[in-house]
Amino acid sequence: MNHPVEARPTDTAPAGAEPAVGPDPLDDADALRVGDAAAMETLLRAYVRETGIDVPAAGQALLLDLPASQLTLSVPVRYRSATGWHRFGAPRLAAAGDGSSLPADASLVAAALIRETTLGRGAPAHHGADAAARVLNSARRTATHIERRRAESPDDEGPTPFLDSEQALLLGHPFHPAPKSREEASDAELAAYSPELRGSFPLHWFAAHPEIVVGQSADGRPVAELLRPLAAGLGLPEGMVPVPAHPWQAREVLGRPEVAALVDAGLLRPLGAAGPDWYPTSSVRTVQRPDADVMLKLSLGMRITNSRRNNLRSEMRLGVRAAQLLAAGPADWLRAEHPEFGILRDFAWISAGTDGPETGLETAIRDNPFRGGGYGRPEGLCVAGLLAERTGPGDGTPPRHRALLCAAVERAAGALGVSTAEASARWLERYLDVLAVPLLRLQARYGIALEPHHQNTLVALDATGLPCAGWYRDSQGYYLAESRTADIERLLPGATDGVDLVFEDAFVDERVAYYLGINNLLGLIGAFGALGLADEGDQLRVLRGALERLRTAEPAAKGLLDLLLDAPVLRCKGNYLTCVDGLDELVGDVHTQSVYIDLPNPLTEAQR
Repeated sequence: MNHPVEARPTDTAPAGAEPAVGPDPLDDADALRVGDAAAMETLLRAYVRETGIDVPAAGQALLLDLPASQLTLSVPVRYRSATGWHRFGAPRLAAAGDGSSLPADASLVAAALIRETTLGRGAPAHHGADAAARVLNSARRTATHIERRRAESPDDEGPTPFLDSEQALLLGHPFHPAPKSREEASDAELAAYSPELRGSFPLHWFAAHPEIVVGQSADGRPVAELLRPLAAGLGLPEGMVPVPAHPWQAREVLGRPEVAALVDAGLLRPLGAAGPDWYPTSSVRTVQRPDADVMLKLSLGMRITNSRRNNLRSEMRLGVRAAQLLAAGPADWLRAEHPEFGILRDFAWISAGTDGPETGLETAIRDNPFRGGGYGRPEGLCVAGLLAERTGPGDGTPPRHRALLCAAVERAAGALGVSTAEASARWLERYLDVLAVPLLRLQARYGIALEPHHQNTLVALDATGLPCAGWYRDSQGYYLAESRTADIERLLPGATDGVDLVFEDAFVDERVAYYLGINNLLGLIGAFGALGLADEGDQLRVLRGALERLRTAEPAAKGLLDLLLDAPVLRCKGNYLTCVDGLDELVGDVHTQSVYIDLPNPLTEAQR
């Protein structure tokens, strides 16, 4: 870098700065200030991780020297995390010669940090303008979410436990600089489309002539027959096939020449919004109805965080192939070995348009086992939603529980008659049993690896608040280790034909070490610490012990577990740098869609 950032811990907070032990900025009575504070905290958390800056102990201030802007930011440290889930207070410009200092809002902090990065990497300063705008867009969206939730009754919740957890991510990804950035939609539209606002909407339907309908299902059933029950009462013209779309997408695709040509030819007819409301889940584009047999992963070209969420036909073909592969043996093995774990399949897809480039009407069809507590078992709860931080009610006081996880651990401590720290350790142990161990053993047994970040994983909680079941979802994140290709081809001939499924073993291990190791497991431990539930060192020892036992029991997992347990650094996705570089993570080669950095591995320091 041309202008390296220097971080200097100080023994005390600067004059006029909020002490680290003072009120939490997330509980401020002004929702706009809370949105601003949340945006700065996630931005700073991502920035210090990706630039390798050491964070001092709680109660001290982190000084960030930013020579490209001739500024120094003083950031109170509320909590220092061994895994990076730091909590920060309100930044200020460092004290002037007279000891005075000025508050620094999100617009200043974003501009200064991003300018430091762009100039330091040899790019013109204006190349960071888009990233800075997204930080501010995210701050405004977050403030809207908080204001709306504060207007609810304290007892209000989603229609089902599953949807309540999907709607819990008011602040968003804890390591993303713009976690709630949503562009190109109006406030009124986002009120209906946003899970954080408990939005819901009817689908927009098209009637497509069979000759322009493309798609497939894992078991060969016509996809149109899977959709007809969802299109009941639509008034579908005779001989036509129902094709669903997100209402925002439906308006947008009509402006595409290839779609307009199908409409002009009478092969595609917009029917408009119809049917009951669907609820957006945490990804925004995937929708669920508690009474429907399936969920729908709709294409959505709106830019959300770093990417336009258009479904790619290659990904949807991969989802179907993965469902077929699971059905060839791994699913039965999982049921026998880990009956508490399941994979939600994206087992079919449909689109209108010739079998070529995407038209924007691509929809994946996903399993939906969560229908209001059906099957006699608790519903799956999105792990990201369980860990999502809440703000106070708006009077400056904190919430009763800072996250759903806090309520679950409190319930477990009471039911088991143990301390919060012990309940946290038991919660983590059970979580590993129902979620992490099945994923690691699936890779060891078949070479099939997944991308189980917090938003892609779900757990059910038993009456005591402890995890009792786990699930993985999303067809984008399937990998097959190259060394196991022959085994998989014997299991399902043609399994690897025509899909991007096979990758080098080392690359597969690297990605699993990030998604499962850093994002999921270390992220969970960071949340335990930041939420005040448990000491991160204690939780790291619990995790290390479980992984060491698995390494002994599963020799085929040794390579991945050696990496997780013993590598001094792990490859970690850099959401901040990816945002600054303007990369769309859903476009291009999987090796270069995002920026990756080396992150010190805290598990190497943990001793049982």
